Amino acid sequence: MNKKEKKALVPRLRFPEFVSAKEWQEYTLDEIADRITEKVGDKQLTTLSISAGIGFISQAEKFSRDISGKQYKNYIFLQKGDFSYNKGNSKKYPQGCVYELNEYDEAAVPNAFISFRFNKSYVSDFYKGYFESNFHGKQLMKFITSGARMDGLLNINPADFFSIILPTPKDRAEQQKIADCLSSLDDLIAAEAKKLEALKAHKKGLMQKLFPVEGQTVPAWRFPEFRECGEWNLKPIGNKVDLISGYAFKSEEILEDERGTPLMRGINITEGSVRHNQDIDRFFTGETEKLEKYRLQINDLVIGLDGSKVGKNSSLITQCDEGALLVQRVARLRAKSTITIEFIFQHINSSKFHSYVDKINTSSGIPHISAQQIKDFKICFPTELEEQQKIADCLTSIDNFITDQAKKVEALKVHKKGLMQGLFPSIEAVDK
Repeated sequence: MNKKEKKALVPRLRFPEFVSAKEWQEYTLDEIADRITEKVGDKQLTTLSISAGIGFISQAEKFSRDISGKQYKNYIFLQKGDFSYNKGNSKKYPQGCVYELNEYDEAAVPNAFISFRFNKSYVSDFYKGYFESNFHGKQLMKFITSGARMDGLLNINPADFFSIILPTPKDRAEQQKIADCLSSLDDLIAAEAKKLEALKAHKKGLMQKLFPVEGQTVPAWRFPEFRECGEWNLKPIGNKVDLISGYAFKSEEILEDERGTPLMRGINITEGSVRHNQDIDRFFTGETEKLEKYRLQINDLVIGLDGSKVGKNSSLITQCDEGALLVQRVARLRAKSTITIEFIFQHINSSKFHSYVDKINTSSGIPHISAQQIKDFKICFPTELEEQQKIADCLTSIDNFITDQAKKVEALKVHKKGLMQGLFPSIEAVDK
């Protein structure tokens, strides 16, 4: 294969043994990879799709069924280590995403994907860094002259896609070194993410034991000092809290103007979180004198009333959001006792409440729940405030572990992103 002599490139960071090595070479994708066009035919393989931010995923998992139908025989035959470009745009990858197949030895993917295989002279894992950082997308922008087609795919043809430039070390050992470095970091991120999921699963299992199951008035597990305290009392949440839904601001009153009063919208509420440093990006710049009843205080519990995670997105307010105004379709629960609201907050995140929400959201249209329906939800309360506190403290301590672990995972992802910016040349350095 002929190599085009283009302007040489050098990344900002280089491993010591390659500091004096040859400069990098600009290659177009068609110089170092071949398009895969072999069809599946009669082979019986798992059909895959691609989700931005996730990668390859079975159609059965993504769409709840195999959607290949009669087109299956025309699907492309992929082997482990092959790549596919999904031309569908997304928030993370507006110009489409590229992923390497690692989950299966063989698979079938739609022929709408542009699939390819790197030549053996090159370390394919090295190029994953480019695709992850959207190096390809920044080059493909110039080929996109209109929005997505009716089928949701961008107007990118194979010739344009294969014209993208991927600067490459001439020494294959340097390619491998970078690939191994990023791979080891990926393994660490995956291990820490697995630990995060284990903590969440542990808390979920613990809640099932610390709260009574349906039809029972005592939990399976009780702290030793409360085992003789008798049954819990089944009461509607509305008996314990003051609950209101938010104010119906006009759309023109919801602005991106930080000089105003922050607004707590459904989109700002995360699932089962204690809010420490959440970003609020919409504000009200008008007079707030008559809106004081909608102003949030520390230890208020907020719950989204509609959307894809209706009722399941709930946050306990801390100092950062104190003073924000509550908007329509968000409920605020305020209890006289901090202990009680913390106990309710943990109960709201239990499977019992989620099952209650799911039963309500059977109507057509946008899933929703009313403030009154939240008031009517019944939970068992221990007769002793001290037992409520003990349970709330136990689960809150696990929440703190979960929060710290989530921060650790995010910090590793940020570290990897910064590292890639140093290990690969910038898009500005590539010849146009």
